[in-house]
Amino acid sequence: MTAKLITGVSRRSFLKTTAAVAGTLGAGKITGFPYVSGARAQEAKTLRYLGTAVNQSKEIADKVKEDLGITIEYVPVTTDEVTKRIITQPNTFDIVDTEYFSLKKFVPSGNLMGMDATKIKEFDNITPVFTKGEIGGKKIGDQGTAPWEVLYLKENKSKEFATEPTQWISLIPTTYNADTLGIRPDLIGRPIDSWAELLNPEFKGKASILNIPSIGIMDAAMAIEATGKYKYPDKGNMTRDEIDMTIATLIEAKQAGQFRALWSDFNESVNLMSSGEVVIQSMWSPAVTAVRSKGIDCVFQPLKEGYRAWASGFALPATLEGPKLDAAYEFVNWFLSGWAGAFLNRQGYYSAVLPTAKAVMEPYEWAYWMEGQEAAEDIKSPGGDVIALKGTKRDGGSYEERMGGIACWNAVMDEDAYMVRKWNEFVAA
Repeated sequence: MTAKLITGVSRRSFLKTTAAVAGTLGAGKITGFPYVSGARAQEAKTLRYLGTAVNQSKEIADKVKEDLGITIEYVPVTTDEVTKRIITQPNTFDIVDTEYFSLKKFVPSGNLMGMDATKIKEFDNITPVFTKGEIGGKKIGDQGTAPWEVLYLKENKSKEFATEPTQWISLIPTTYNADTLGIRPDLIGRPIDSWAELLNPEFKGKASILNIPSIGIMDAAMAIEATGKYKYPDKGNMTRDEIDMTIATLIEAKQAGQFRALWSDFNESVNLMSSGEVVIQSMWSPAVTAVRSKGIDCVFQPLKEGYRAWASGFALPATLEGPKLDAAYEFVNWFLSGWAGAFLNRQGYYSAVLPTAKAVMEPYEWAYWMEGQEAAEDIKSPGGDVIALKGTKRDGGSYEERMGGIACWNAVMDEDAYMVRKWNEFVAA
């Protein structure tokens, strides 16, 4: 039987790295659950955090250690490896940070528990982008795997999604964004306003696309549709014929020399753009931030066709229990309490609970990142580098403008296996 939402609860990478962050175990008592002693206490105070490097920062781990006495041991792997571990090695992590579009792959395994909404202090304040598919009271694009369609599970240990809100949540959202193309305006020298420019022969040998099949093919579809060649009923769930056409178009462009590179690593995308080898490419907001921090003109360009969006969140293995389970919930609640959200907002991401992040940010920072206003002071990255000068505005404007402009979400297609095979043909062409 489907668990109904109880009173008081609202309806609510990719990056490759080999460095894992592990702090020193503390001896203090952890708040939020009973004290346990000795080796068991130390074990309970350590959480193995599986995910891509998107939210895995030393600063966050250090702050958690300071605030909660909990040690975060990062287990950084690629997006595909996260999914593999959930399905085949669910006892090798205590908390996982993964993407909503991957849920359809591993929820049927039963290896993750439903997160209990009643234990999430800020659940009522989670943005309606996740709970309702709305922003500013208006519906946003739902092609692909829209988070609100896979947010709820039927019960605690469920292998099925619920079509109505329940107490059990598939992923408690952490970060999300509306992605677009990154460009080097200083090297292009004219306005860019369409995804079609990714395939424009004018940029032959100077373009790049993301080499993660399920995401790269969405960027390709955005570009193909923008050229007027074909209009997809759902870019996030193509038929085999649509996949064939999309890949054939990419192969044709590749063989004509359009792509300088196919990147799959965050740092690779930064280096391609920083060096000027590439002037237009699939890009992530923090990568644009990283290029700007080098003093190089780089823009996360708003495009008239809209954005390709993504979202990630926390889940727990179904076998987690006792003090370790309590510690995991304590960490999730801390993550939504403001400091981490502000840290990620300053990278160009968006936090799941906006009011708590706002309380930790300076008014001028919030005005720049979230309201689309001119920077009243120089804007700095979490590392202290100036990434936007006083008087400039954020690319794409306000939170409502950017998230309200979503055209599609990252997705796993029904024909996923076939799509990956065809994508590999493109890579090998």
